[in-house]
Amino acid sequence: MSEGALTTLEADAADRISFGGASFVPLVSGGLFWPDENALLVADLHLVKLASYAKRGQLLPPYDTAMTLRRLDADLERTGARELIALGDNFHRDDGPLDLLEADRERLARMAERVKFTWVTGNHDENPVGFAHHGVQVMRRGLTLTHHPVRGGLTIAGHLHPAAHIAINGASTRRRCFVHDGTVMVLPAYGSSTGAMNILGPAFRGVFDRARLDVRMIGRDRVYPVSPKRLITGWDG
Repeated sequence: MSEGALTTLEADAADRISFGGASFVPLVSGGLFWPDENALLVADLHLVKLASYAKRGQLLPPYDTAMTLRRLDADLERTGARELIALGDNFHRDDGPLDLLEADRERLARMAERVKFTWVTGNHDENPVGFAHHGVQVMRRGLTLTHHPVRGGLTIAGHLHPAAHIAINGASTRRRCFVHDGTVMVLPAYGSSTGAMNILGPAFRGVFDRARLDVRMIGRDRVYPVSPKRLITGWDG
């Protein structure tokens, strides 16, 4: 990691996440920087999502991929990470790589020249065309890095697109979040065209020990710790 990147990230030190004996820096983008591994973890890029909709008759502008890749490129530069670990649903469909715009394909290639790409498969991209993947999980320092959050061991996953809905001072707000219970951590969806689901909703039933939740909500310019006592179910809970 470069000296400049280190200086920038030191400002985030108070908000680091301790999990599985390791320290992580949560980023406003939804990425998770792992200093000990010099790796950037992201989940649910869903590249070429809108282009895949367009192929099926929903004519949406295919610019989501460019937005996601610009953000990813900036995070790699900021952190100085030497490895990108993408935790599944990296493409919205297995044939997604075939639909990459040339500019997006070139940006991906330039990133791959600078850092090691470790692609974990998800339910949307079990066998992405033309992209080598590393199976359904990778192991690092006793942690399982995978797409689907499962209990048993220490796991960092994606798939569920977590959001925290909180009530404060008579108002409520809902934002993407990082969340863990000391055993399972779920990262927010990174892709620019992805949605989010309330962590108190049915999709998360059985994933966490709710008495041990550690929640970090993504604000406009930083990531904030949130007391679980402020969480509400909301419309999607």
